[in-house]
Amino acid sequence: MISRQHRFHGYNSLNFVYRKGQTVRNQLISLKFIHNGRQSSYRAAVIVSRKVQKSAVARNRIRRRLYEIIRSCEPQITENYDIVLTVFSEQVSEIPPEELTQQITELLAKAGITKVASSRLVPAAHAIVKTKKESL
Repeated sequence: MISRQHRFHGYNSLNFVYRKGQTVRNQLISLKFIHNGRQSSYRAAVIVSRKVQKSAVARNRIRRRLYEIIRSCEPQITENYDIVLTVFSEQVSEIPPEELTQQITELLAKAGITKVASSRLVPAAHAIVKTKKESL
């Protein structure tokens, strides 16, 4: 779990990120972020709607998992950003920890929040798309 100084909530803070921030998204999670010059370090919020999981226990478990992944990426976060992770699918609760960590770190790298080199990122292979060599 990330420390209290790195978490934020409240309508005005979230509304500012939603209005002015940029978005990076994958199939399960959306990452909205904006550079915040007023803060000395990053702040993160995780939003899991009741539409995703009816049970508060399950929603809180998803929230804790994502906060822990953000905490593990803390040394790589370059500047003071406001980060909002929004979960869109209940599959997040069933994903293995390694895969979920990879997805979050890819989102953070794609947004330019972490210092992770893009050479580490491996594009997902799609079964539908074939290269020229495969089709011949």
